[in-house]
Amino acid sequence: MSALLPVADAQVRLLALAMPLPAETLPLGETAGRYLAEDCTATRGQPAADLSAMDGYAIAFAGMPGPWHVTGESVPGTLPDRMIARGEAMRIFTGAPLPAGTDTILIQEEAARDGDTLTLTGEGPRRLGQHVRVADGDFAERQRLVARGALLTAARIGLAAMGGHGKLTVGRRPRVALISTGDELVPPGDPISGVQLPASNAIMLRAMLEPISAIVDDHGIVRDDFDTLAAAFDAAREADIIVTSGGASVGDHDLVRPVLDAIGGTLDFWKIAMKPGKPLLAGKLGDAIVLGLPGNPVSTFVTGTLFLLPLVRALQGAADPLPPTHRVKLGAPLPACGGRAEYLRGLWADGEVIQANEQDSAAMVSLASANALIVRSAGAPAAEAGEMAEIVALG
Repeated sequence: MSALLPVADAQVRLLALAMPLPAETLPLGETAGRYLAEDCTATRGQPAADLSAMDGYAIAFAGMPGPWHVTGESVPGTLPDRMIARGEAMRIFTGAPLPAGTDTILIQEEAARDGDTLTLTGEGPRRLGQHVRVADGDFAERQRLVARGALLTAARIGLAAMGGHGKLTVGRRPRVALISTGDELVPPGDPISGVQLPASNAIMLRAMLEPISAIVDDHGIVRDDFDTLAAAFDAAREADIIVTSGGASVGDHDLVRPVLDAIGGTLDFWKIAMKPGKPLLAGKLGDAIVLGLPGNPVSTFVTGTLFLLPLVRALQGAADPLPPTHRVKLGAPLPACGGRAEYLRGLWADGEVIQANEQDSAAMVSLASANALIVRSAGAPAAEAGEMAEIVALG
């Protein structure tokens, strides 16, 4: 067991292979889910002027409690054409600029108007500047809005638009080639005998990869034959990442490592101190990063979550490519952990997590119902309900 590479060390080594791909500049509407390649800085302040946050009347706070003479109105998108003198007020609407000479909003619910005479009927504003959105109160010109390496969420895209941007520079989408190995595999939905298996890993990996902006090329099922697998690798050389599922262990039919060696690839590491997912390997074939995932579907999913997805994010320039972890309470006890770190399928709700009943690496029902992986360090002692545990959220 001492020869196995710890998970954290393997992640560091894998991400060290991932030089960010060249950047491209895209219209703002096409950047969702991408990672910024350079800081996004405001080209304007927001708001650009003092604006009303309510419908009502712009007044000078020093003129409280009135009455006032109403002169004109201010609407969004247009600067008022006159200054307001002492004892005057201006009708104003939400989002409209305050006229010079005013500093506070008297909301319409606390005022009465008789012709051009305005009187206070409620408590009125309690401080200077109430109900005013101050110029540059959200952000100022040249302020950094979104940092390089950040994921462009809907809110961040909206912020960039408000900051004056119509385009952003983002990391290129990585191209991922998927190769499924195994004589026992048949395409999903095809007729199948009792000793064969539907090829579920590639379709599952595609579903994991496409939401994080990867371009996926499925090279199909490759039989456990040296020359056939070598040809599949050769066909996938133009990808940024070549992912195999199955064939990475030590059996007579596990050919990924010997084929990679024979065709000029290099191996960076092999075998991880984790359960499930021990027979994982990583290396290079030309410019492509090769990631050999285990064949059992749960092992494929777990190693895909902890290694493949972070690798895709890193190639896009993500500042924090690894999945975030959370500390939550255990809702039930856990046994002591063995010599490898364990990633248990878990059910997380109401601030507590419990492990799924079935933890076999081929059991898909428990994976489909899980919404977390419970992280157990190698050699961790038994844990009682109520103790804190580390989890990786799923979905």
